[in-house]
Amino acid sequence: MIRRMPALAAAIGVASGAGWPADTLVLKDQAAVSGRVLAEKADQYVVDVGYTVLLIPKREVVEVRRDAPATTNPGPTEPQAPEPGTVGGIPEAAAEPASPARLFRTAGERTRERAVRELVAEVGEAVVQVRTPSGLGSGFFISPEGYLITNFHVIEGETQISVEVYHQRSGQLERRTYKQVRIIAMNKFRDLALLRVEDPGAPAFVSVPLGDSDTLAVGERVFAVGSPLGLERTVTEGIISTKTREMQGDLYLQTTAQINPGNSGGPLFNLRGEVVGVTNMKISFGEGLGFAIPVKAVRDFLVNRDAFAYDNNNPSSGYRYLEPPRKLRRAAGDVVPAPQ
Repeated sequence: MIRRMPALAAAIGVASGAGWPADTLVLKDQAAVSGRVLAEKADQYVVDVGYTVLLIPKREVVEVRRDAPATTNPGPTEPQAPEPGTVGGIPEAAAEPASPARLFRTAGERTRERAVRELVAEVGEAVVQVRTPSGLGSGFFISPEGYLITNFHVIEGETQISVEVYHQRSGQLERRTYKQVRIIAMNKFRDLALLRVEDPGAPAFVSVPLGDSDTLAVGERVFAVGSPLGLERTVTEGIISTKTREMQGDLYLQTTAQINPGNSGGPLFNLRGEVVGVTNMKISFGEGLGFAIPVKAVRDFLVNRDAFAYDNNNPSSGYRYLEPPRKLRRAAGDVVPAPQ
């Protein structure tokens, strides 16, 4: 989903005696930036100037004039609540770093590429095995609070779910099974599910950042971690064969990294340790023909997870519906309380 920020009247130029609309940041060089201050951080302001968002270092700002002409000296203003679906006024998909409202984090600045053997030691603890009475798959933590991603088909029709995690303790791997796992949201059309481990006393989990599948290049090296055929913590390496393989109306990443039953729901990493896809299927009569859901779809699913919230009262559906309008409820014979 593409989210557009509301259009705002803004201007960038040299400050003069004329009044400035919205918020105005007066800079050291006598210039000024006018727009809407979305967030004030420790070292910078985030300003929406209508067609883009600027990050202005605080050291360059002499004065901030909020919602008043430049000739006035307004007092302190009350902070405005961010718009729904935003973090500090910025769309969730663009905010940095992670916040509880977003559940996931991104790597921020582009990190250097490293060897697979080095990355596996770092990200391996975040990859888990997801078990149900009918089978098993893989998954990965996206936050220390126990939120994890897997495929919808791994948990389809199931409510009894357990997650096996390999914690590193003093250089050794300690296997632990968590059985209180709740379904938070699921999208059967994109084959994605968001779960949460809620066992009492559960530690903070190692999580992995989500990358950007749009920046991938054909031929770029990637690797998958998962539990093919129940063989947990299996690592396979390959390349991106194509970024836009159309399958049943959706686009997938095609990779030569070996994918087998049990890998479903596991992460596909680039060589910077970022998740760029969620493995979910292969062509069984061929070799090196694996497919993954682009991480862009995962991020859209997480940002809009309320639309796919799982409702225990309606376990057959991944959607939660709002109450009908009062007129429709009255027409259906429901009792509507009289206005106070």
